[in-house]
Amino acid sequence: MDASKAFKKSRTTIYEDLKNGKLSRDNDGLIDLSELIRVYGNPIGVQSSTRTEHVQKDVQMNVQSEIENVLKDQISLLKSQLDLANQREKSLMQHIEDLTHRIEFKGVLETPKNENPNQYESNMTTDPRSEPESKYEGSTTEALKENKRIPVPEPVEETPKKRGLLSRFFLPNG
Repeated sequence: MDASKAFKKSRTTIYEDLKNGKLSRDNDGLIDLSELIRVYGNPIGVQSSTRTEHVQKDVQMNVQSEIENVLKDQISLLKSQLDLANQREKSLMQHIEDLTHRIEFKGVLETPKNENPNQYESNMTTDPRSEPESKYEGSTTEALKENKRIPVPEPVEETPKKRGLLSRFFLPNG
């Protein structure tokens, strides 16, 4: 890395500081980064990166807080939906219980009706639907008698007389 670009110092300034003893070189003849930071402070690029890191942390915190708000809203929505589902389930279970009680009550009411045969006969005499339809019985039997099928023999085709091998070639039609 070029020290003059990183620390925004000219090469002549760096060489003068080396001559004056402000900066020192390693055994390799290179200037150590820690020496440059000691004399000139943090490099310009490093300072800007710490600023961007700070800004990025702020942005991340804002994004995290927004995500938390969205998640909290979703949790509250899901809780309300769960409450509605529980209420709906309660009402349906109550409706099922009511229907089963009605069925049981209806079964209790129907047993005395079947035990009293006179009441059943009186319902038959007053209900016009329970009367047998005698006027249609005769017409249906007559229609059945008329629609009886008479077996008709199928036409039998005459089988041709068997011919020999030579007659098939020399007498094609007969």
